[in-house]
Amino acid sequence: MLEALALVHGVPGVPVVSGATEGFRLRARLAIRGRLGAPKIGMFQLGTHRVVHIPNCVIHHPLINRAADVVRRSLVDAGVSVYSEATHQGFARYLQVVVERGSQTAQVVLVGNCPDPDPLARCLDLIRDRLGGELHSLWFNSNCERSNVILGRDFHQWCGADAVTERFGGPAVHYPPGAFGQNNLEIAARIVQHVGEQVPEGARVAEFYAGVGAIGLSVLPKVAAIRMNEVSPQSLQGLRLGLASLDTADRAKVEVISGSAGETCAAAMGADVVIADPPRKGLDAPLLAYLREQAPQRFVYVSCGLESLVADTARLVDGGRLRLAGLIAFNLMPFTGHVETVARFERSSRD
Repeated sequence: MLEALALVHGVPGVPVVSGATEGFRLRARLAIRGRLGAPKIGMFQLGTHRVVHIPNCVIHHPLINRAADVVRRSLVDAGVSVYSEATHQGFARYLQVVVERGSQTAQVVLVGNCPDPDPLARCLDLIRDRLGGELHSLWFNSNCERSNVILGRDFHQWCGADAVTERFGGPAVHYPPGAFGQNNLEIAARIVQHVGEQVPEGARVAEFYAGVGAIGLSVLPKVAAIRMNEVSPQSLQGLRLGLASLDTADRAKVEVISGSAGETCAAAMGADVVIADPPRKGLDAPLLAYLREQAPQRFVYVSCGLESLVADTARLVDGGRLRLAGLIAFNLMPFTGHVETVARFERSSRD
């Protein structure tokens, strides 16, 4: 599909960037199912809610496997019941583990089918004690909804730091437990680097779907100003933590605009470069229309959905003000049919 897209728009070739295929996954969300005294922690079998126990997953960082094993034993020893979709009963529902590269410690979130952590308190204490120096922080998350959503809105900090901290060639980036983050940071860092290379020195930048600021904060040292848009409360919290650690001069360059990308598309006004990293469904329709009609000098589109990228590209170039000038694929999710694509659009010389 990418080669066909390149051919239609006269883009010469689509390079593919790949990395490690073992131990690369630094973030995992795992289901907890089974029965009292014999929990399973792993992934749903395709098309079912039957959990496949994966104690020695080779694509996980070893600390994820270690943390999952500690959680499993702690659930057994604390006598915690396991969630069942059929009855909507049982407390232990999901596990999220995020490895912080700098400290090689794990941020652990135990998701419970209960409004407060009391039914899981003994288990949480066991996890804290057993992980010891390998624990970055420990959290309880309440999710009592009868749905497939993994994380609920409410987080209770049991112990440890507020957020995992990472760097992508710029200021520190902070990930609270509910914020979106990539699991393959080796390739994510190369995406951030590539996007940064598309931003000229002294440019005015607008970034949509900015998350916790992995891209925006990485380009901050070279830009004149940047507007960063995000809608998720947890990601906005991470972005605030990142901004709080900046010096006065860099902080003055940043304007945060909260809300959906479609509602805040005017943030692109006056920008030399617009960056967008939307979810799989692609660009919000009002933002796409704005970019098509008010074309910036350059638009850098980071896409995790190939079908939406192809459809959005057709709409973006339809008005003749933008043209597709570059494509590069990143093998962010080895062993799957997905790639992350960075597309570079330029304002047409005819405009």
